[in-house]
Formats: sequence, C-alpha cells, structure tokens
Amino acid sequence: MTMDPIRINKATSLKKKPKDSELGFGQIFTDHMFLADFQEEKGWYDPRIEPYGPLPLDPAAAVLHYAQAVFDGLKAFRGVDGTVRLFRPQKHIERMNNSAKRMSIPLLDPDLALRSIVELVRMDRDWVPSTIGTSIYVRPVILASEAFLGVRPAKSYIYYVILSPVGAYYREGMAPVKIRVEEKYVRAVDGGLGHAKTGANYAASLMAGEEAKHEGFTQVLWLHGVHRKYIDEVGTMNIMVKIGGEVITPALGGTILPGVTRDFVLTLLRDWGIKAVERQISIDEVLEAYKAGRLEEVYGTGTAAVISPVGELAYRGEKMAINGGRIGPLTQRLYDAIVGIQYGKNPDPHRWTVEV
Repeated sequence: MTMDPIRINKATSLKKKPKDSELGFGQIFTDHMFLADFQEEKGWYDPRIEPYGPLPLDPAAAVLHYAQAVFDGLKAFRGVDGTVRLFRPQKHIERMNNSAKRMSIPLLDPDLALRSIVELVRMDRDWVPSTIGTSIYVRPVILASEAFLGVRPAKSYIYYVILSPVGAYYREGMAPVKIRVEEKYVRAVDGGLGHAKTGANYAASLMAGEEAKHEGFTQVLWLHGVHRKYIDEVGTMNIMVKIGGEVITPALGGTILPGVTRDFVLTLLRDWGIKAVERQISIDEVLEAYKAGRLEEVYGTGTAAVISPVGELAYRGEKMAINGGRIGPLTQRLYDAIVGIQYGKNPDPHRWTVEV
C-alpha cells in the first residue's frame, strides 16, 4: 500500500538529557513523539512526528471508559561501535497487531509501524544511552479516541509512540529477585485477555503485586485462573525453570503473553543443544523438584527486565532458595548472550536487530 510521508515538526526547546547513571525506568521521556490517526472511513492517516506533549482526548473518549487500548514495549541500544539498533521490532509489531485484533482495534500496517519506530528513534538518537544495561524503551500505543458512551468498538483511534531512556527495570538489577506464588487472585483464564498486551491485564494485577511488595517480594507468580495449580507467568515477565538439566516454560495457551524475549531465549537454548520444553507445569512439580534437589535455576524473561534470576520462590509457607539465592550459570550465559547481540558485541545470526 502507498504510505503517506511522515510530517515532521521539530521541538524548538530541547530537554536536558540525564546521565546514564541517573536512569531508572520509565520516568524520563525524549523530545518527540510519533502520532497517526484512524477514522473508519479513512483508515490510518496523517503520520507525523511532533514535540512530546499531551494528547488531545475528549472526556468521553472510549478508552477512558471501556479500556479499549493496546500497547507494546521494545528497546533500542547504542552498541559498542556507536550504532543504534532496535531489537526485534517486527516481532513486537506482530504481537501488537495480535493484541489489537483481540481488542477489536484496527490493525496497523506493519511497514508504517516499523517506519514510525525507526524514524522516531532516529530523530531522538542522541537520547540513546551508551552504558551496558541502559537503552531507549520504545512504547507504541493504540487507543480508542472516539467520544461516545456505549459498549461497542470505537470508530476512531490514535496511534502514538514515545521513547524513554532507561536503566534496569528492577532495582535489584541482575541480583536474584524474590517471587511469591499468587493463590488469592486470578490474572487470566482461557478465552480471556491473557495473551493480549492491554492495560486491563496490568490493572487487574496491581493489587496482588502491591500486597507481595508489602511482604518483601518483588513480584508474584500467577497460576492458571481455572486449575489454580499450573504456573503461568510473573506479572512483568515469562517464567522458565531448569529441572534436572531440562528447561521448562509454560506453553502458550491464551493465558500468558507470547513474550518476544521468551521466544528468543528458547531459540538460543535450542541453538546450544539444551533441551527446552513448552508444557504445563504445576507449582507442586516445582516444589517437589526443589525438595529432591533437582530444581537448578528459575529465571524470568521480558523486554523490560531482559533476564531476571529468581533467588527465592515462596509457596504456602515454603521458601525455595534457588541455587543458594545466587545467579545460575545458565541464567548468566543467557543474559550475556542477549546483551552481546543487543549491544553489537556478538554476531546476530538470526538477524534480530535493525540498525537505525
């Protein structure tokens, strides 16, 4: 399809850029944003880059009342050679469109979506930090902007992309985190929104996450909402366990997010000849493996956290200290391999990076 040229309106006043050492996560935003609009009779139109600022939303905008919105998250890295690279942007766009389909939101043209991200990062490339462990977090969003009250899909939408220079997602960095198995609340069930990256999923997880933090845990591990025994995922990442030399991760069945980093890690494991299985695994199986001395490592995978080692898993009064609370050798190897590709230190055999 023929795409409209991207209009560019440069900011006349630029923000002060933070030092790499000052970066947290998601608190600082760059000078520009990308926007495009959708009308039922026109499709997506008017792609543009503008100075970062508030969105023009009517108080009756459908997203504010019925939560019709999707988003995604990916990263751009400044390599050791100075080159800025996006990591697997096409896969994130594909996932965002799958989320949009589930939420009755019009799909983005993949070429337009990729162009929007590349051009925006190129515009604000001076914001991309250079220290290993830092990056630009890219947040594309589609929201229902039509002003009306009533339960139906909206007829108008806004697509926008913002950028945020970031450091580590968890304050622990690569130090092992403490996770509590959640039994009181439910995140997702078959046929629901578990596989879609939409705000409703995250809002539903907040109470459990806050209660866990008050108890000294970083996050919760969700169980399947019906069976209440099979592990699904952590609130901000997919989960993998290594038992008896075999890596096991819950299969994609509609209740967990199809993580891009999860897919990458499974590919790496198979490239290395390490057995990796996608299947249902109960929390009781994990506990039994721990008691038998066969639970070797547990780690989470996700764009924000990359690889996050789990040092403690709490379930029904049992606190499983995994690998003595230390980072496991496979977890460290995976982290080093991913970071090596992202920062251009290692070859990229699967062509997962896109230069900006």
